[in-house]
Amino acid sequence: MTVRATEFIIPRENAVFWLDGNGRWHNAHGPFENRKIITFFHSHIRRDAAGYHVAQRRDNLIEKVYFRYEDTALFVFDVSAKSPIMLVLNTGKQVRLMPRKLMISGDGLYMHRRGERIKFVDRALLKISRIIEFDDPCYFIRVGGRRYRIPESTPESSSDPGRKERETPISYLNDQRYPR
Repeated sequence: MTVRATEFIIPRENAVFWLDGNGRWHNAHGPFENRKIITFFHSHIRRDAAGYHVAQRRDNLIEKVYFRYEDTALFVFDVSAKSPIMLVLNTGKQVRLMPRKLMISGDGLYMHRRGERIKFVDRALLKISRIIEFDDPCYFIRVGGRRYRIPESTPESSSDPGRKERETPISYLNDQRYPR
């Protein structure tokens, strides 16, 4: 006999933690500092029809906490130099660099993958910068002997599926329950 798990859901407006635009977790006391907790949170990010959440299963209980995020919930934390170039996401998952799916928005480099927007953090940008070229006014990336133009886009036209599901990026930061 299979026992069905019970879901316990905490909506994003009740979550006591959030993810900033640089991939750092925060709560009312400031940025998370414990590396094990940070890694746990990142590795448990999931997405369903209702949006991004941190999920964990304990016995027959699945806890889902939908969280706020400023820009995106997925980040490139590391880049491998081997061929093919692999990107290590904040979730721990490795995905292949897809040059045609890159875009620049503001000061950030992003890659679209399966309807999700993934942002490169500063450290990953430094690693990948050796294969990025600037030919005024355009950026290009050289991969596998080919040169790909990286288009520029505004955040509003970036087709981030989470954009409609979450609050405006900064609104909750001005809320006294979520001090900077």
